[in-house]
Formats: sequence, structure tokens, C-alpha cells
Amino acid sequence: MKRLFDITASLLGLLALSPVLAIAMLAIRLDSQGSPLFAQARMGRAKRPFTLYKLRTMYQGTTHRPTHEVQHAAVTKLGRRLRRWKLDEFPQLFNVLIGDMSLVGPRPCLPTQTALIEARSRLGVFAVRPGITGLAQIQGVDMSDPERLAQIDAIYARNATFLGDLRLLLATVSGRGAGVDRVATPPLEQDPEKLADFSNKIIHPNEKKRA
Repeated sequence: MKRLFDITASLLGLLALSPVLAIAMLAIRLDSQGSPLFAQARMGRAKRPFTLYKLRTMYQGTTHRPTHEVQHAAVTKLGRRLRRWKLDEFPQLFNVLIGDMSLVGPRPCLPTQTALIEARSRLGVFAVRPGITGLAQIQGVDMSDPERLAQIDAIYARNATFLGDLRLLLATVSGRGAGVDRVATPPLEQDPEKLADFSNKIIHPNEKKRA
């Protein structure tokens, strides 16, 4: 069910968003030098590397490092807008279509993020496909805290359901899946307890809160 939904939704999404992608790619090409598409190696299910695609939001020549380690000045003016509205993520629908990713799952990391890879391996996170959005994004947790991120990813991996994925997608579309983009905008001021409670309701909708 999940894979069928991923294929159908990503194909329809690519068809519907193709005019937006074309305009965005043209704007990127006019805004700064370099290809409008950004390709980067990431770790997939079973720790198999794959090439992830995004719209380029940084200046050509920016080193391939985790987003939280990149300087704010590396992002182009147009790139900040694309990242704020998450338009740079749209090409990943192609990754979903060909099976590298899912719409929902742990965000794929770089092969150089050894601490996160080690934590995810220990907790069984690589048993599932990485996703465009996920439980950690709903909670506002990024890769700057690898152990905490891996623990949240493991909770998703152990409890993932099709209905739970739909709830996470709905939360993302409604704005709760913005996550923390430290190079485009300052970290959001969010209440960790409220975010954790909201995420728990998505994963365990029928579980009543204990007094």
C-alpha cells in the first residue's frame, strides 16, 4: 500500500508541478551561475547510497556538507525563498518514483555523517526508506543532534503505518513539517513538549494520554 501510494502520488505530483519546476529552474539559472539542479549522494535503505535531487539554493562551489554546517551566506537570495516554501524539495518526487525514497520517512543523511549513520544503524532506522518529510521534521529536530534524531527516526520505523504517514503528510502540508532550516532562516521557536505530544498523537492516535 505504501509503495503504491508513493508511486501514484509522486507521479501525479511531478506532472502537476512540472510547470512550477520549469519556472523555478529558469529563475535559478538566471539568478546565479551553475545548474539549477543539485545532485548529492545520500544514504538510503539498508545503507545503500543513492543520488538525491533538489533545486539548487546555494552558490556554485559550496562544499557538500550537512545543512546545519553551511554558512548563511552560501544561500542565494532566490534560494532562501525556495527553501522557505520548500520548493527546493520538489525534485525528490523523482527519487520517490524510482524507489530511492518514500514520501514519508527519516531524512536521508550524507555518507560523511558517521555519528548519525552509526546511531541509525544501532536503532534499525535503515530498515525503512528515507523520506521527504517525517516525524523528526514535525518535531523540529534536525541533523545537528544525531542521537536524538536517530531515536525519533527509530520510533517512526517501529510504528510506521499507512494512516500515520497520511497524518504526517497532512501535518507537513499544513506547515508543521517545516523543520529547522538553519541556513535559510533562524531556528523556529517551538514548544518541544507540544511538538512531542502532537507527534505522539500521529504515531499512536488511539492511545489516551495518561493522567
